[in-house]
Amino acid sequence: MADNETIQYFNDMLAQLEALLYHEVALSAVKKIDFVGTDYLNTKEIEGENALEIVESCAKELTSKEIVKEIKHSLHGFGILLKLEMKGCIHIPKEAKLKREGIKPYMCPIANMIGDRIIEILDYETTYMADMEIDEHAGNCIVKYAIFEDVEKIGQVSDWTKV
Repeated sequence: MADNETIQYFNDMLAQLEALLYHEVALSAVKKIDFVGTDYLNTKEIEGENALEIVESCAKELTSKEIVKEIKHSLHGFGILLKLEMKGCIHIPKEAKLKREGIKPYMCPIANMIGDRIIEILDYETTYMADMEIDEHAGNCIVKYAIFEDVEKIGQVSDWTKV
């Protein structure tokens, strides 16, 4: 993987793009960035028969390339809440920079990659990031990502604050 200076360069550039998009289109920016990062895993051999197997396959690829050191995952809320707990992600500095600028982090390339693979491999209807919590000092983040297998699941409600 690239050295720390190169990673910092790309994170700074991506953070600036996110900040500009956020200020230009305010909170609707969150709905515009689902494809950022997805190309990387498109070229890898990601396999699985269900969402958790797909996530496991993605995690194995991403950790082997040291893009993320660790990804823990679990499924909650009627099978539509995918919780990703990540440690040592190369994008944490980008999120920290956005937070310092007063912008709540709203785009995770790692979650986008995983969501895209779930859609493409399992033919899920749609996915989106519901929440993202960053601890830049520990180098960790928790992403709550909604995955909808079919149109019947869209609109199902559960309390994700307890997960």
